[in-house]
Amino acid sequence: MLHLATALQPTSASEPLSAVFAHDWHEYILVFVREKLPKLIGILIIVTVLLRIVQFFVKRVQARAAAQVGNFHRAAQLRTMASIFRATSYGVIGFLAFLQVLTIFDIPYEPLLASAGILGVGIGLGAQSIFKDMINGIFILLEDQYNVGEVVSIAGLSGTVEDLSLRSTRLRDGNGTLYVIPNSQIATVSNQSRDFSIAQLNLSVDASANPDRVVTLLTQLATDVRNDIAFKDIVISDPEILGVNEIRGREVIYPVNIRVRANQRDGVLRELRRRIILAFDKDGIPLGISTNMLVMQKTDPTAPPAAPTLGG
Repeated sequence: MLHLATALQPTSASEPLSAVFAHDWHEYILVFVREKLPKLIGILIIVTVLLRIVQFFVKRVQARAAAQVGNFHRAAQLRTMASIFRATSYGVIGFLAFLQVLTIFDIPYEPLLASAGILGVGIGLGAQSIFKDMINGIFILLEDQYNVGEVVSIAGLSGTVEDLSLRSTRLRDGNGTLYVIPNSQIATVSNQSRDFSIAQLNLSVDASANPDRVVTLLTQLATDVRNDIAFKDIVISDPEILGVNEIRGREVIYPVNIRVRANQRDGVLRELRRRIILAFDKDGIPLGISTNMLVMQKTDPTAPPAAPTLGG
């Protein structure tokens, strides 16, 4: 700008530059107020409006998540999407606003973008796994493979999903161990909590027991558990007693399957085991002993020695 360049030139060769600035400082302020300040205010207003729009949509998504009373998995997924949308939008808006400020102050940003591009190439070569994690995390969310609170098996580990982000998945197993798994390592997902779970019990009974009597008793016990007031809202179908499934020497396996709501099988199985022990003990039905168990009879040292037998 011509008047700014003229103002920066000293009035005489002997006059110092500091005197020029001291003399013309008010002119710089007037130029800034007249030409640059309105543009800065305009950028500030636009940024504020855009941030309000982002906050509006984020609050709508969070409100929808709070309304998911009966589906906390979907609610957790909506909260995750709201957080990702807010962070991404803030970053894009801030970057664009920064470029506009540089333009107002006549600072060329093309060299900065070129430098950032070169730096980005270097970072991309050394951090490709991060981008793979984020891409895989996006597909996990879009395809609804699993949500927070569900029991899954991923990357050779099993447990409950405690946190899910674009970068990683946090999984806690039954022992309380917390695993942080990068999303790029997740190739196969086994979701044990989607829609329903199967409470499965493979009961081992001694071969001396009457199979028909065992099946009848197991059917009665499983039906009683379903009709119990504590489990009638958990069990969602009639129990399945499949009969004799396997014979291992003196051990006979009777599988029992009960379809229950997601992540609700442990309580049903505990109650079923308790009733089986009481009922089998009352009816004198012996439980099976695994063929892998070696039962040794200890010799009584006070007993008289056995008489020798004749024969070759």
